[in-house]
Amino acid sequence: MTTSPSLGQVLRSVSQSPGSVSLRLSPHQWKTVRALAVCRTSALGGQLFQCTACQRAHFVAHSCRNRHCPQCQGARAVDWLEQQEAVLLPIPYFHLVFTLPHGLNAVIRQNRRTLFKLLFDAASQTLLEFGAGRLKAQIGITAVLHTWSQTLLDHYHLHCIVTGGGVALDGARWIGSPTHYLFPVRALSRMFRGKYLAGLKALYDGGELEFHGKQESLARPEKFASLVKESAQPEWVVYAKRPFAGPKQVLAYLSRYTHRVAISNRRLISADGPSVTFAYKDYGDRATHKTMTLGVEEFVRRFCLHVLPERFVKIRHYGLLGNRKRQERLGFARKLLGASPPPVQNKTLAGKETGREPVRGCCPFCQRPTLVLVREVAPVRGARPALLDST
Repeated sequence: MTTSPSLGQVLRSVSQSPGSVSLRLSPHQWKTVRALAVCRTSALGGQLFQCTACQRAHFVAHSCRNRHCPQCQGARAVDWLEQQEAVLLPIPYFHLVFTLPHGLNAVIRQNRRTLFKLLFDAASQTLLEFGAGRLKAQIGITAVLHTWSQTLLDHYHLHCIVTGGGVALDGARWIGSPTHYLFPVRALSRMFRGKYLAGLKALYDGGELEFHGKQESLARPEKFASLVKESAQPEWVVYAKRPFAGPKQVLAYLSRYTHRVAISNRRLISADGPSVTFAYKDYGDRATHKTMTLGVEEFVRRFCLHVLPERFVKIRHYGLLGNRKRQERLGFARKLLGASPPPVQNKTLAGKETGREPVRGCCPFCQRPTLVLVREVAPVRGARPALLDST
């Protein structure tokens, strides 16, 4: 029986001999590849345990804690979700997805930080203005950036979890939305399209966009104006999923989306050296499950399309959930709703700052709670990558 490969194993094949491959990656992308390649290996060091019952040794390697690592993000998602319990209100929540047209992909790829921020700004402003205009209330939004399709190509979209209602603009009461409906998606789509394209033109007029290689012609005003005009023709996709039934369902959903990376280990089927095979859903064919095989260099190139700019924040909060004075606003909202205070949070997160994986004292061989720490194992000199970027 063959064992499915991990992403780290695939990346090791190119990180250990970068001069022998034709990949053109930025220094930040190479740093990410190397970090993921050595995650939970002896290259990062770890902790050696001994079982006092069966006398067997158990080595626990440190993790890379890079935010693009599928092995590390599961634990971080749990920690993040524990913090979000104190933020959720006893109300319905809605899930909306704002997607950018693929005609802008090449420009976005060359201006990722700037145009990702514009995506957050355009979508959040659209929702907040609809909340103020239609509900006469300040709503709350949590937005999560995803950049990939199932086949690891560019697919820039923002998942937004939106409160079903908000605090009245005059602060007098809580105004709830209908439980099955928030805002009309076609109207949202048109406002979102207008805001994004207006922001794109303002960035161009301010000289804040770059154009290289095949996109160099867009530096000419008439070419850029033509791109904007073409992008304004079709309807942009804003998709509203079924509303959540309540806070518990929101938490379950967020656990799948907030810390997701471009591809998980469970989607990898095989890696035979020159090629990688993985599973994907073809949403153009009724979400049929299919497989795709790529050369290893093309697979890594596609994966690295989704390495975010350094310190770029991919989870952001707006309106009622905005970071500044959030607890004060939420406390007032709970008072209007007649809701009880949030549960007290446990502040101790095992291994949060060191990259160590928490070991609960149970031997993996005899299953007895008899593991004892023997010693710390130092990492291989020069092999430890940079730790986690900001989320």
